[in-house]
Amino acid sequence: MDKKIVISRMKRSSFFLIGLSITVLIICAAIFGPMLVKSDPVHNDLMSKLLPPLTDGHLLGTDQLGRDILARILYGARMSLIISFVVTILAVALGTLLGLISGYWGGIVDTVIMRICDVFLSLPLIVVTIALVAVLGNTVPNLIAILVLLNWVEFCKLTRTNVLVAKNMEFVSAIKILGGSSSRILSKEIFPNVTTTLLIQASLKFGNVILTEASLSYLGQGIMQPTPSWGNMIADGRNYLAAYPWVCLVPGIALMITILGFNFLGDGLRDVLDPKRT
Repeated sequence: MDKKIVISRMKRSSFFLIGLSITVLIICAAIFGPMLVKSDPVHNDLMSKLLPPLTDGHLLGTDQLGRDILARILYGARMSLIISFVVTILAVALGTLLGLISGYWGGIVDTVIMRICDVFLSLPLIVVTIALVAVLGNTVPNLIAILVLLNWVEFCKLTRTNVLVAKNMEFVSAIKILGGSSSRILSKEIFPNVTTTLLIQASLKFGNVILTEASLSYLGQGIMQPTPSWGNMIADGRNYLAAYPWVCLVPGIALMITILGFNFLGDGLRDVLDPKRT
């Protein structure tokens, strides 16, 4: 697609502009915020517990252990973004590779890969994740590996569908006649035609992984205390919701805005990059 058309669509897409603004703001806050906030996110100060926002230098207040909520929000954002980024990249890589193999060669290879995909799609994601974390241990590497294992299927099926369409196009047939190798056809001709849909799906998956990690942390099977995580912050604050609502609401709002931003960005990328949309 022509760059001028893409830029024009970006400027016209409100979803893209809003999503991009939110995600850039969240990423910058996660990277640079902890450098600007002097409070220690894991230091307990019981003399300053449950302070309301804008009190004694605590912009968003403190929690039940006197820890600065803003500092924990920023450090929690960094942890959530790192996990989501690694999981999404690895899931895209694994799913795309298997999708290319399945769609291009077909036959028994395609059948086996698709049946494996069907098995994974039949599993309740959050229940299986909790079970695997409980068995393997809730360390960050284990959490990443489990989330990758359970999130590659969408990219595999999406890639396979696009490969089935692309491999029957005339330009691919012409390269085959001219003696082009399968590796060249896949890497140079077919793969560039599936990157747009993968990019859109990856942006949507990014927010979904953040929500999954927060859900696991809320249930005590994700990032463990005292390491800040939006999920365990919400879990800690639920008992104080009536009297001290900021302890629970602030990380909940941060989580909601972040996921909303990535979902808007995904919808905006679909508007911008999909050639079928006007």
